Amino acid sequence: MAAPPRLKATSASPGVATGPAYVATPMAAAASPPSSLSGHTELGDAIEKAIRDLRDLAAGTDPESGEIIEFQIEVLQDPTLMEMAGARIDAGENIVFAWVGTLDAYIRDLECVEEDQLQARAVDILDVKNRVLSILTGTPIDDFPAGSIYVGKDMEPSRFLAHDWSAGGGIALYAGSAVGHVALLARSRSVPMVIGAGRFTTEKGQHIGVDGDSGIIMLQIAKQSATTGPLDHRLTSTASAADNGILHTTDGCQVLLAINVNAPEEIDAIDVATTAGIGLMRSEFALTSLGDAANEEKQFAIYRRLLDWADGRSTTIRMLDIGGDKPLAGLTDVPSLRGIRLLLARPEIARVQARALLRAAVFGSLQIMLPMVMFPSDVDDIRQIYREESDALSRRGVPHRMPPVGMMVEVPAAALMLDEFESADFFSFGTNDLAQYLVASPREDADFTLYQAKAVPAVLRLLTQAIRLAGSKPISICGDMAGDPSLTADLLAAGIRHFSVAPARLPAIRSAIVGLKADGTKAAGE
Repeated sequence: MAAPPRLKATSASPGVATGPAYVATPMAAAASPPSSLSGHTELGDAIEKAIRDLRDLAAGTDPESGEIIEFQIEVLQDPTLMEMAGARIDAGENIVFAWVGTLDAYIRDLECVEEDQLQARAVDILDVKNRVLSILTGTPIDDFPAGSIYVGKDMEPSRFLAHDWSAGGGIALYAGSAVGHVALLARSRSVPMVIGAGRFTTEKGQHIGVDGDSGIIMLQIAKQSATTGPLDHRLTSTASAADNGILHTTDGCQVLLAINVNAPEEIDAIDVATTAGIGLMRSEFALTSLGDAANEEKQFAIYRRLLDWADGRSTTIRMLDIGGDKPLAGLTDVPSLRGIRLLLARPEIARVQARALLRAAVFGSLQIMLPMVMFPSDVDDIRQIYREESDALSRRGVPHRMPPVGMMVEVPAAALMLDEFESADFFSFGTNDLAQYLVASPREDADFTLYQAKAVPAVLRLLTQAIRLAGSKPISICGDMAGDPSLTADLLAAGIRHFSVAPARLPAIRSAIVGLKADGTKAAGE
C-alpha cells in the first residue's frame, strides 16, 4: 500500500497527532449587515462585551495565558481604534465594515514589518477583530471537534484557549509563527503544531497527521490507521517505551528521564511506565488565584493525585513561582517580588502550601523544590517554615512527612556558589531563566529568542562549573534545553544524568540519550 502523501512544514511545537481535519474558514463581514448598526454607541457596546468575554475566558487560566488575553484587552481599550473606526462611521460607512476596515489596516501593517515578534502579533489583532465582529453580526465563533487537526492560515489565541485539548489533536497552519502566542501556548500544553506549510488541500473530516518533531504533515491517512496509530515510521518514531524512564548510554551509564507537568490533568494521557516520575510540577499553573493559594485542601488533593499517578516514582513539586511577570490573581501588593522572595515576604502563602505538601508526602516519593533561590539563607528560611508547620501538624495528630527540599538553579548568583547551599538536598537547573539573566533580556523582548540561542555556550559553561560545585548532591535539568535533542550530547558531557522534559519530548530525548556515550560522544560505528 502506498504511503500517504507528506508535506514539509516547520515545527512550532513538538509531538505527534492524528485526527480528522478541521478546515477553518475566515470570518467575513455580513453581506447585508444589520441596518440598525450605525453608530458609535453600538460599536462601543460590542467592544465592552468583547472585553467582558475575554475576562471570562481568562478566569482560571494560567498566568501565561492570562497575559496573552490581557494584551488583547489592552488592544481593545486603545482609544485610537475607536477613533479610527468612528471616523469611518462618520463618513457614512456601515459600523461592521468600519470596524473590519480599521482592523484589517492594522493587521496589514504588522504583517509587513521585518521583526518576527511584531509580525506574530497580527494574529492577535485578527483575534480581536473577529471577536467584535461576531458580536456585531450575531455570528458566534464556533469551536471545532475535540481530537481534530486544526487546519488554516493561522489560529487565534482565544480560539486555542477556548478549545478542549484533553482529547488530543494538533495544529497545521499554512502560515503562522513559531514565536507567536499560539505556538507558545501549544508548547506549554504539548499540542503538536507545524507552521509554514503553504496552502494545501484536505477535505473536512479527512484524517491527517501532524509531526511536530520533524515538521511533517501526513495527508489522507486511513481512518482505521489513524485511530490505532500513525502509519509512517517517522510518525511512530515518537512512540514511548515502557522503560520507567531508566535509560542507559551506549557505555552503560544510567540516565533518568522524567516529565514536566503544569496542570494535574495532563498526567491522564501519559503512561507512567514511560517515565522516571515527575521532575517538575509547576504548582503556579494549578493554583491561579489567591483563593487557590489559601485553599489547603485543594492543594492537598492536587498533590495527592500526582503522587497516586506516579506510583512510587519520584515526584518533584515546585512551590509557587509567582510575582513579577507571573502574577497571582488577587495578589497585588508585592509587584516587584518573585519566587522565593515573595513566599518569604508573604509567609502565610508559603505556610498553606507547606502544610499541603507535608500531608501529601505520606502518599509517595515527594520532593519539594524552591523557585528563584538566590542565597543559602533562602533555603534555610523556608526550611524553618516547614519545621514549624510540621510541629503544628504533629500537635494536631495529622499524618505528614518531611520530604527532601531542593532548589531550582536559575539565578546565576546561585549557580556560581552551589557549594554554599548546604541545606539544599538537590538541585535542578532551570535553563530558561538562567539564560534570560545571563543575557540581561526580558523574555518579551523581540530579540530574546535570538539572544537565548547565542547564550547556549555560556549556559553550558555555567552548568559544567555549577555541577562540579554541587558535589555529590543529586542534580537534574528541567528547562527547555533539556528537551532539545541537539543539546543532549552537550548536557551529558556537562554531567547531567537526570532530564525532565515536556511529555511530548520524551521520545526524542530518549532516542538521543541511548545513542550516546556518557561523555556525549557517539559510540564507534554510530
